[in-house]
Amino acid sequence: MKTFVVVVVASLAALAGCEKDAPPSSGQAAAAQESTGAATVVETSAPRVSRPDAPKNVVDVAVGSRDHTTLVAALKAADLVDSLTNPGPLTVFAPTNAAFDKLPKGTVESLLKPDKVEDLRNILEYHVTTSIYQLKDLHDGQVLGEANGGKVTFHVKDGKVKVNDANIVTSIPVSNGIIHVIDAVLLPPAKS
Repeated sequence: MKTFVVVVVASLAALAGCEKDAPPSSGQAAAAQESTGAATVVETSAPRVSRPDAPKNVVDVAVGSRDHTTLVAALKAADLVDSLTNPGPLTVFAPTNAAFDKLPKGTVESLLKPDKVEDLRNILEYHVTTSIYQLKDLHDGQVLGEANGGKVTFHVKDGKVKVNDANIVTSIPVSNGIIHVIDAVLLPPAKS
């Protein structure tokens, strides 16, 4: 009897719409054995295939936005990329490049230096909270705790929502939460 080798490649499963990187179940191996007579299952490590229709997380969206290159550089410098790719749920207030440009000259460049990583991390974590807060969930005077331990306050007037002094320009649902694009950088109050 011939022995057939069934190679299970995770990327083929992903392309077929199955769960990514799922190893073959005993039922799959048995089905392969029945259809071929005898089978030896050989697992291979194949590169992940990124599906174009896969939902994007916070970092995927920021990286793909030409208006958030400064934010992406800051996330990398502060070593926060992995934190924002976790399953969440997260609400992220994402300042645009123009928002960073409003800071005093030299501020961004200074914060991107290795000796300022803790200050940068504190500022970036002030832009993130757990749970998903859509615009409809936010009301005037509402206070939320942020990842750095600080608090932000929402102001709602005539249907427009502000977080502290930053306007929420648009909102983007993502696989691990929601991004609210803002027109100013949120600066945490000085720690006493």
